[in-house]
This record gives sequence, C-alpha cells and structure tokens, in this order.
Amino acid sequence: MNTIRVRKKIYPYLYQTPSISLLIILMVIPMATVINYSFFDNVIMKKSPNFVGLSNYKEILTDNTFWISFYNTIYFTAASIFFHLIIGLAFALLLNYKSLNIIAKSILRVIYIVPWLFTATIVAIIWRLVLDPSGVINYILLSFEMIDERIEWLSSRDTALNTVTFINIWAGYPFYMVSLLAGLQGIPNELYEAAKIDGANLGQQFINITIPQLKPIIYTLILLDFIWTIQVFPLIWMTTGGGPIHSTEMLSTYTYKLAFSKYEFSLASTSAFLTFLLSLTVSIFYIKRQVNRTND
Repeated sequence: MNTIRVRKKIYPYLYQTPSISLLIILMVIPMATVINYSFFDNVIMKKSPNFVGLSNYKEILTDNTFWISFYNTIYFTAASIFFHLIIGLAFALLLNYKSLNIIAKSILRVIYIVPWLFTATIVAIIWRLVLDPSGVINYILLSFEMIDERIEWLSSRDTALNTVTFINIWAGYPFYMVSLLAGLQGIPNELYEAAKIDGANLGQQFINITIPQLKPIIYTLILLDFIWTIQVFPLIWMTTGGGPIHSTEMLSTYTYKLAFSKYEFSLASTSAFLTFLLSLTVSIFYIKRQVNRTND
C-alpha cells in the first residue's frame, strides 16, 4: 500500500523530467553562465579570468553610452506599445463593426495584416528604400511642397530615433489587431443589448463594457510587447546600426557591440543581465496583478 502511494507521488515528477531537463539545459544553464561571466574580467578572451566582483556593473552603470541606450530603449518600447495598442484596437473595432460589408472586412483584414507577414530583414530593406533621401517619401513631400529639402530620415540625429520607432509600430500593430479582434468577438452581445436598454450610448458602451472585457488581453499584450520590443535587434541593426552617434543605440545593439565589436564579453554579459532584470521587473509586476485578479 505504501509502495503504491510513493509511486503516485513520484510518477508526476518523473513525467515532467524531460521538460524540466530541457528547461535547465536551454534556460537555466545559459542564464547562470551569463550571470557568472558578469563577475569576472574579460572571459572567453582570457584563459584564466579573474573574479572582479561588481566592477563590471560599476563600469557599465557609469558608461554614458549605456544610459543613452537605456533612454532610447525605454522611449522606443513605450512609444511602440502605446501606438500598437491604439492602432490595433482601432482596426479591430473597425473589423468587428457589424454594419461593415463582409467583403470589405475580408479585404481590410488582408491589407491590415500585411506588415506582420514580413520578416525584420524585409521590413528593414523596404523602409530603407522608402526613406532613402532619394526615395518615395521625400519625393512625395517635395512634390506637395511640404518640405524644402530632402530629409535624411535614418541618418540624422534629429529624426532617426522617431523613424525607427515608426517602422517598429508599422511592423507590430497587426499582432494587437488580431488578438483584440478575437477578444471583441468573444464579448457576449447581451451585455451591449442590456446597455442599450439602459440608454447607454456607444461611448459609454465602449468604456464600461468593451475596455473592461478586453483588459486581460490588453495586459498580456503589453507585457509580451514590452519583452519583445526591449530586445529588438535586427530592425535597428539593419536600418541604423545604432547610429548616427548613438542616437538609435538600444540596449540590444549596445550589448552586441560590446561582445562582438570590442570583444568585452564580461561587460556584454553585465549589460545583458541588466536588460534581463528590467524585463523581469515588469514580468513580476504583471504576474502579481494577474494573481490579485484571480484572488478577487
């Protein structure tokens, strides 16, 4: 009898052993290695690196370029999330509008989702061509006399950060649109009918029914978008490379340059760990909020 009880307790853990092993090999060990590297002097390049404690953290946190990268990353991420949400919700509401013809809905769905079909490489190539000083955007603006001279969208310190942020917004809003459209279609129609009977107008229905019903999806989207956007590398690297003069430098490109341009792998590990802590902080905040919602 005791043997059966012991087996019942052990078997669930045995079934999870393959997934736990993979988790340890693919996640825990690499993360532990990176954290360990951040406490030594130049690892990989030295055969016997020395333990230096927190000096790598001190060097990173006193590096002006790191703080420029940090500010750019926060600006890029916050603006992307905000406009992803606004544009995605607007298009989702339009596609969910019952009076819109089914053929028009199908055509709009295809058009709206097109940016999501391109890889980061294709997105970067398209926008580099479009935003080239001799490209179509400058040609249109000059034709309508909206500008006096060609603008260096990706090569000027004044415009580069906003330009790459715009490109990321363009490439990422369809994810919000698709997710929020699924959420809108799951809201019971009875709620809107009851609100109409009570005399609520469209604005009141949107604020008191639509937004509260979409809140769990919106929170999840924001968290995922934050984690993805804060790590964006290919788009930045292939459009500006972090320039000009660090004006579009992100934590991802800053870390990459430390590792593969300067071969400072310890400093790169430190920067990567600090970026991880930033994502982890937001994730913990989100999980706590979800737990509180469940308990309520």
